Amino acid sequence: MKTICIVPCGVKKIWDKYPDAGPTPAKDVYIGVFARKCQEYAQAFYPDSYYILSAKYGFLHPLDIIQENYNVTFKESKTNPVMICELVKIAKRKDLYNVDRVIVVAGKDYFHIVKSVFSEKEIVDPLKVCKGNGFMMQKINDAIRSATELR
Repeated sequence: MKTICIVPCGVKKIWDKYPDAGPTPAKDVYIGVFARKCQEYAQAFYPDSYYILSAKYGFLHPLDIIQENYNVTFKESKTNPVMICELVKIAKRKDLYNVDRVIVVAGKDYFHIVKSVFSEKEIVDPLKVCKGNGFMMQKINDAIRSATELR
């Protein structure tokens, strides 16, 4: 069964800490604690098949280069986040529909977006029982520490 893992981007980016960082691979752009923890999980269990869902760029391969800082969020339409129809195009262009299952290691907002894009696929939300980022991070930490995938 071919699986991809989708993790969230984040508000805090490398340029917030290092303004002169310049163009940076997506895997190094998002430096917030929750975004980093989700990527750590993806790298542990899906090192060759995870993507970061960016509100500006859509599905980013970890090595895709981000040129500069930006402030776009799915939570505020005035920031012009990428729309579902565009996410579908990006997923097709990146051949992401050639999978059976999509694991979403993110909050519920990201899950609903991914579910809309991959409506014909099995979508797994292993963090749905968690109430808040702290509980999600604890569950992710436990999975990494025990080398057991989230279910």
